Amino acid sequence: MMTAIFVFIKCELGYANEVAADIVDNVENVSEVYSTSGQHDLLAKFNLPREADIGTFVTKEVQTRPHVRDTFTVITFSPFLPKKG
Repeated sequence: MMTAIFVFIKCELGYANEVAADIVDNVENVSEVYSTSGQHDLLAKFNLPREADIGTFVTKEVQTRPHVRDTFTVITFSPFLPKKG
C-alpha cells in the first residue's frame, strides 16, 4: 500500500515549467505535476511507500530541486475509491 502526498511548490519567477519538467524527469515516486494559479505555481502528487519518511522525502527530494523557493505538503489517508463492477 502506498501513501499519496501532494506538494504545493512555489518557484523562482519564470521557472515553473523547468521545475515541473525536472521533477517529472528526476524525482522517484512522482505521479503527476500540475500548473496551478494562486499562491503556488505547481502541485505535485507523489505515491510513497507506507514506511517512507515523508518529511525527509520532501526536504531532500523536492525542496532541494533547482529554482524551488517554498513547499507546502498535504498528507493523505483513508482514500475513497469507486466500486469496481
